[in-house]
Amino acid sequence: QVLLVESGRGLVQAGDSLRLSCAASGPTFRWIALGWFRQAPGKDRELVAAISWSGTSSDYVDSVKGRFTISRDNTKNTVSLQMDSLKPEDTAVYYCAAKRTDYRHYDSYFTRSYEYDIWGQGTQVTVSS
Repeated sequence: QVLLVESGRGLVQAGDSLRLSCAASGPTFRWIALGWFRQAPGKDRELVAAISWSGTSSDYVDSVKGRFTISRDNTKNTVSLQMDSLKPEDTAVYYCAAKRTDYRHYDSYFTRSYEYDIWGQGTQVTVSS
């Protein structure tokens, strides 16, 4: 079973940058697609960014395109979310999520929360205006 642990929580000001990281541990990390989701108070959980096992395919919610970058290092079993030009509306609990796939989906990413099998505990990001 893969376990996910996020790090990088913080209180920042609008316009600042923050980097979230997620470390995966467990018997196997192979063919794992990854994503970052967020949930603000009173709102549904939404996808922020998703990345394939290969790392060559990714997708972002429109509101963060051009500001956030997802990346992964399969040699270290980590996925990161670089967040630039942060806005108050980015305030939320951010979750790292993993989906077990196989070699046929090495270049696939997934955008729906129900597609993911494993979740981290979440990390708070607060952006003040």
